[in-house]
Amino acid sequence: MLVGLLLRYLIQWGTLRVVDAGGKLHTFSGEPGPTVTIRLHDKSLHSKLFWNPRLHAGEGYMDGTLTIEDGQGIFDFIDLVGANLVKLDELPIVKARNALTRFVRPLQQYNPIGKAQKNVAHHYDLSDALFDLFLDPDRQYSCAYFESPNHTLEQAQFAKKRHLAAKLCFDKPGLKTLDIGSGWGGLGIYLHQATGADVTGVTLSTEQQTYATERARKLGIESKVRFHLRDYREDTGVYDRIVSVGMFEHVGVRHYLEFFQKLRSLLKEDGVAVIHTIARYDGPSVTNPWLRKYIFPGGYCPSLSEVFAVLERSGLKTLDMEILRLHYAETLKNWSRNFRANRDKVKAIYDERFCRMWEFYLAGAEVAFRRQDHVVAQFQLARRQDAAPLTRDYMVDWERAHPA
Repeated sequence: MLVGLLLRYLIQWGTLRVVDAGGKLHTFSGEPGPTVTIRLHDKSLHSKLFWNPRLHAGEGYMDGTLTIEDGQGIFDFIDLVGANLVKLDELPIVKARNALTRFVRPLQQYNPIGKAQKNVAHHYDLSDALFDLFLDPDRQYSCAYFESPNHTLEQAQFAKKRHLAAKLCFDKPGLKTLDIGSGWGGLGIYLHQATGADVTGVTLSTEQQTYATERARKLGIESKVRFHLRDYREDTGVYDRIVSVGMFEHVGVRHYLEFFQKLRSLLKEDGVAVIHTIARYDGPSVTNPWLRKYIFPGGYCPSLSEVFAVLERSGLKTLDMEILRLHYAETLKNWSRNFRANRDKVKAIYDERFCRMWEFYLAGAEVAFRRQDHVVAQFQLARRQDAAPLTRDYMVDWERAHPA
C-alpha cells in the first residue's frame, strides 16, 4: 500500500489504523495519543493518497470510498492527521508540488469582475435553507467573538458585530458606511440600529442581496440600509466608514493593491475602515486543493506579510491590528454541531455526498484554526493617522455602552 510509506513518515503522535481495499490492516503509531481507524474501499486510493493526500482524502470521504470506523467521526480523523501534518511539507515531492503551484497561483486566484461573481455564487448561492440549518439566527457566516467560553454562538456573533462597531469609531449618527461583502445583512442592520449609520452593503451573491433587502424592508429601515448586487470595484461613493468581514479571502493576491487603493478612494479623508479576514502565521502559501475545488474557488487566506507588503504601497495607514486566535475554531465547532443536528434536513435538500462534503469542510476548517497556522486578523485602516483615538480605551468604552 503506497500511502503506507507516507503515513509511516507522517504519524509522529497518536495511532492511525488503515484497512486497505483488500481488507488488510496497517497500523501507524507515534507518541501516545488518540487512535483512529479508517477503511479504504477503492484500491486507487492506495496511490492517490500518496501523491496528493490533501485532495484525495476529501474526495474519498465525499464519495464513500474512505470511511471512518470504530464509531468515530470525520473530525477525529482530520484532527489526528492535522496534528501530524507538520512534516508533510518537508517531503521533496510536496516541496516540488508547492513550488509549481505557486507559479499557477495567480491563475487560481484570478478574480476580475464577472469571474468573482461566479466564484461567489458557487458557495453563497446554495439553497437559502441550508444556512439556517447551521448558522446563528442572524446568519453571521464569519468568525464569532467569544468573550466567554460559556457564550452561545448567537451571543458570540453579536459580540463580533459590537467589537467591529467599536473599532469603526462611530462618533455621531448618520455616518455614511459601506459594508463590502455584506452577506445576509446582519452587520449592516446592526450598525444602523446601534449607531444611526446610513449603510450601503454590496455583495456578489444574488441570494444574499435578496434576503438582506427583504430584512431591511420588514424592519422599515430600507431608506437607511440598502443592499446592492454589485462588485465593490464598481462603487463610486465616498464614505465615512468602511467595513469588510470575510470578503478579503476572495480577493486574490494579485488584486490586493487594487482592493486597498479602491478602499482608499472610497474613504473620506478622516474616515476609518476595518477589514476582518482569515490570515496565516506561516507565510505565503497556497489554498488547499480540495477546498479550492469544492468549496471556495478563487479563494485564498493571506499571510500577514502579504497584507502588510501591499498596505505599505496603498497610501493607507494601519492604525490598529488584532489577532483573534481560537475564536474561529470555536465558531466552526458550533457550526459543525448544528450541522450534525440538522443533517437529515440538509440531506433532504441535497444528498448524502453533499452532507459528507460539508462535514469534511467544517471539520477541516476547525482543525486549520485549532492545530495549524490559521487565525483571524482585524485591520483598522485610515488615510490619516489621527482618524482614531490614540489609545484603545474608546473600544472598551463603546462596547460597555452597548450591551446585548
